[in-house]
Amino acid sequence: MSHHSSHKLSVSSKLTQISANRCFDGEQHYYSHDSSATNTPMTFSIYLPDEALAGHLCPALLYLSGLTCNADNVTHKAHFQQKCSELGMIFIAPDTSPRSTDTIVVANDERYFVGQGASYYVDAVAAPWSEHFNMQSYIVDELYDLLRSEFPISSTGITGHSMGGHGALLLGFKYPSKFVSVSALSPVSSASESAWGQAAFSEYFGEDKSLWEQADAAKVIEQSGRQYASLLVDQGAADNFLLEGQLQTPKLQQACDKAKQPLTLRYQAGHDHSYYFIQTVINDHIWHHYRMAQLS
Repeated sequence: MSHHSSHKLSVSSKLTQISANRCFDGEQHYYSHDSSATNTPMTFSIYLPDEALAGHLCPALLYLSGLTCNADNVTHKAHFQQKCSELGMIFIAPDTSPRSTDTIVVANDERYFVGQGASYYVDAVAAPWSEHFNMQSYIVDELYDLLRSEFPISSTGITGHSMGGHGALLLGFKYPSKFVSVSALSPVSSASESAWGQAAFSEYFGEDKSLWEQADAAKVIEQSGRQYASLLVDQGAADNFLLEGQLQTPKLQQACDKAKQPLTLRYQAGHDHSYYFIQTVINDHIWHHYRMAQLS
């Protein structure tokens, strides 16, 4: 970590601070801002270790959450703050989709795997979704640039859980120049071949299957080829969604084999899909991203 580089913490009018809480050797903050990508207000949480609060550049990890979640789930339940505090690492959790407000109506669906909370981190092209569901552009362009301008970030890794694990793999391999490292927890590995993803993609893309392929993590990895020195993926072996075929994890292994992308895929005996599993392995993921940031 370069202690000679300094950066003033944001007092920008672009961001509205919602909260700040002391946590280990750092602070857990929440912000909201108006997004031009989604045409809605968006929120995110960011853990800033004391090095970052003092303006020193720190590596950052962007965490994409899963279906039905918002920024709170990981921030409250994953217990990442202590390890990030020890290593001097920034941890950012954006929301999973645009949401309706008093004045803005965002398209929605009664199925939890489609609609608000279920963006899959793609840019929708079909009405009514395309007006607000532009989460790929939001994450890799708008939020990425906003974070780099407002906080002392030296490099960015990307990770996520479930639908967010799909997002991390997808965006990490579509935009390798933006991320120094990628990992995933219980990811939806091939969204176009899971019932959840097929339901969502029919809405967001219509019937154009070429668009489905460009939004499928395993297919994008296969097309992109090797992009990272290593890829860490943890999967609970007792995960009911794995057993039901929603995650399609073997497709990830096949895609990485074809792409010659080194993959550490660990099936963790007895673990399910919950945040108890995430707590169990999150420190390994933080360490993976920290180590890759040092090499970058």
